[in-house]
Amino acid sequence: MNIGHIILYAIVPIIVVMLAGYLSGKKGVFNGNDAKKFNKVVLDYALPAALFVSIAQASREMLVKDIKLSLISLVVIMFCFMLVYFIYRYCFKKNTGADAAVSALISGSPTIGFLGFAVLEPIFGTTPGVALVVAIVGIVVNAVGIPVGLSLLNASNEKQSGKKDPWWKPVLHALSQPVAWAPILAVIWVVAGIPWPDWASPSFNLIAKANASMAVFSAGITLSAVKIVINWQAVLGSILKLGLMPALTLIAGIIFKMDPLNLKMLVVANALPPAFSGIIIADEYDTYVATGTSSLTLSVILFMGMCPLWIWITDLCLSGGI
Repeated sequence: MNIGHIILYAIVPIIVVMLAGYLSGKKGVFNGNDAKKFNKVVLDYALPAALFVSIAQASREMLVKDIKLSLISLVVIMFCFMLVYFIYRYCFKKNTGADAAVSALISGSPTIGFLGFAVLEPIFGTTPGVALVVAIVGIVVNAVGIPVGLSLLNASNEKQSGKKDPWWKPVLHALSQPVAWAPILAVIWVVAGIPWPDWASPSFNLIAKANASMAVFSAGITLSAVKIVINWQAVLGSILKLGLMPALTLIAGIIFKMDPLNLKMLVVANALPPAFSGIIIADEYDTYVATGTSSLTLSVILFMGMCPLWIWITDLCLSGGI
């Protein structure tokens, strides 16, 4: 595996676009309010379109082809998601439940919807296997993780406001948002066995293509508008995301004898930087923005070294070197 190719084609573009957003914010071309508008476009239109069409183009056979891939993705990601939530909720006294929920949405999820194809295709090629990994991890992150995170966030906010709504109301509120129901609808579409018409894809792809670039650019603007806070919470978030999640993925994949190539792709997918959707949600709810954005920035920088490192470690493990 050519490390230089990975860095130049999968990692540097993220840095360049985020830096462009950061500089535009510092120069006053865009500001924090503009970032919120960009984020709304991403969260309500571009990301749901990208998730829906990528999942709807799959098939029931793809979803069950490697049940180990699906189950390990679900268990590892959601375990890390809830672990981050409980750590940030109960180990940091100043954090509210909403802060912990946003932390989980950021450091407990890989940014598969934004960077999945952008990172995996330059490394593994444009193959059905890459699409399968991105689709399955995308389903877990967006059809399970985001509704859970939004439910915890809304429940905390309602508790602080003194409201005593039933437990299911935050869940319904979370599921009413496009970024939550779009992937769920796509899964239902696939399970129902309805063929996805090729002519429908371009109508979704036009807005979906703005997903990754606008999200990364907006993250740069947000970073320029907040004070960078590299504290223990930001550092811990990077460690949990770039270290713990891919490590648990690799261990689980080896124990349950996953297909080697699928395991390698899944490790890289779960080693991706924290979810940009978490930053977008943080900005929209004005919750945990500074530390969350700082953790994201630190993780993106560290990812330049961690991505090739995890590829090397995975190859070593699969070859019996460890």
